[in-house]
Amino acid sequence: MPPRRAASAKPDAAVAKETKASASKVTKPAAKATKAAPKKAAAAKAEPKPKPAAKPKAKAAVNGVNGVNGVNGVHSDEDEKPAAPATKTNNKRKVDVEESDTPSVASDRPVKRARTASVSQPKPKAPAKPKAAKPAPKPKKVVQQPVINKVPSTKLDIFVFGEGSSGELGLGSKKYEGKLKPIDVKRPRINRNLEKAGVVQVACGGMHVVALTADNKILTWGVNDDKALGRDTTWDGGVRDVDDESDDDDEDDTGINPRESTPTEISYEGIPEGTVFTQVAATDSASFVVTDEGDVYGWGTFRGSDGIIGFSQDARTQATPTKISVKAVKKLACGSNHVIALDKAGKVWTWGAGGQYQLGRRIITRHSGATAGLKPELCSRFGAKKFAVDVAAGSYHSFFLDNHGQVWAWGLNNFSQTGHESVGEDDAMVLEPAVVESLSELEIAGGEHHSVACTKSGKLLTWGRIDGHQPSEVYTEDNTVFDENKRPRILFAPTEIKDIKASYVATGTDTSFAITEDGEVHSWGFSANYQTGQGTTDDVETPERIENTAIKDRKITWAGAGGQYSMVGAAHAESQVNGSA
Repeated sequence: MPPRRAASAKPDAAVAKETKASASKVTKPAAKATKAAPKKAAAAKAEPKPKPAAKPKAKAAVNGVNGVNGVNGVHSDEDEKPAAPATKTNNKRKVDVEESDTPSVASDRPVKRARTASVSQPKPKAPAKPKAAKPAPKPKKVVQQPVINKVPSTKLDIFVFGEGSSGELGLGSKKYEGKLKPIDVKRPRINRNLEKAGVVQVACGGMHVVALTADNKILTWGVNDDKALGRDTTWDGGVRDVDDESDDDDEDDTGINPRESTPTEISYEGIPEGTVFTQVAATDSASFVVTDEGDVYGWGTFRGSDGIIGFSQDARTQATPTKISVKAVKKLACGSNHVIALDKAGKVWTWGAGGQYQLGRRIITRHSGATAGLKPELCSRFGAKKFAVDVAAGSYHSFFLDNHGQVWAWGLNNFSQTGHESVGEDDAMVLEPAVVESLSELEIAGGEHHSVACTKSGKLLTWGRIDGHQPSEVYTEDNTVFDENKRPRILFAPTEIKDIKASYVATGTDTSFAITEDGEVHSWGFSANYQTGQGTTDDVETPERIENTAIKDRKITWAGAGGQYSMVGAAHAESQVNGSA
């Protein structure tokens, strides 16, 4: 703190003033004034004497550095810790001010000041005390957390299809490859924007998408009404009627907001520099990322049946990333408006909207209402004997798989989508996690009112709502509820779909996907917006393989879907140039 040292020079000036004053006031005691000349010399000797007073200031400077280290401690997100060094620094500054004022107050007694200085001189070396204050590195130790999550490294080629009028497909706002408008894509087409970016992971929300790239960037695109994109997408362009222009082949501009429809980096405000991302996840109106140390950041908002609930108890909508109060997270799974987190210890945390008990706990309280669910809390008891190894979510229902291979499910169950047999009760809900006896050791994906799973041996299972053909034609009197017209309505028991050996499953709101070990992808379900990728708007009643020029020679390894659009991914191949139907 250089300004403090400058202040410590004031005693010399004060002594000079005193000597000058005593010399001008001399009468008979002039001789004494002459004798006082040596005292001047003594005062000159006293020049180093104020230095001990300056030494504590050096100590204050060291504490100031500690304070900076405390600020570095922000990386640990413990706001109280940096505050302690700051308080100390302020106190030191107060002491410095008092010391700098002392010469003017005590100018009539220079001798006493000299004595004080001489007493303090032989005392312990002042630098020794700052050495004791070297706990500055401690905050850094707190910041350093063990790396618990691996970074995905395989670059993917992403093929998109379905509804794109709100930019969900990430094809931008111009005609796709100069030919087609990126609005309704009937069959899979490669997304060149994502190919250039080097995407390694993608998460589909209701009408927006989040992606992680090989160089640790987070990209978003789609609808940003509730700040789900984590960046500003303000556009000066006008609103245009897409239907009126759908036949205008000469118009290159589609009227879609280019800042929403083009994959673009988020604002990293609120995320410490050097953070490494390992997973992305999305609800209908919010986005989340997981770091290699297990921290979680999110933005957007959660909605309930009555509209926006909020993102946290402090923010109705969160425009930029903020840290979530969960630690050591290994995996996230998202429903329409809730999040499930699996931590390193095998505990499962939930937060978001809980009106259908998808959080696995009671969240409505007299004082805070629905916002009580916005704070992450455990949904069950976990310990050495029972802990979770995987999590999954449907729109309003949830799952975790435990260390014994048992599947636990809870939430909305009006179509038996949890696997519990409620047999069509409209208000049926499973209030807390309960074991589904008919399921074990599965990879599960949940739709809005149906679920799909595959076992380690490749068995493909489905259950839940079937009047929109979400599962398949596997209905019998023993596993199905029929309506008054004898049409199948609910498949209440998990039932195998024959002839497909699945290694990966995914769901959209009302569609399903199964990928085989050979990389073939099959789809079925609601297809009004081409979201099955089969090139039709008719419901696809049974699983059919998606085949077109773009993906027929590619080994598909991933699939994902939102409300009206879908995507599949294959390992990036630079030599292959696909994208035409």
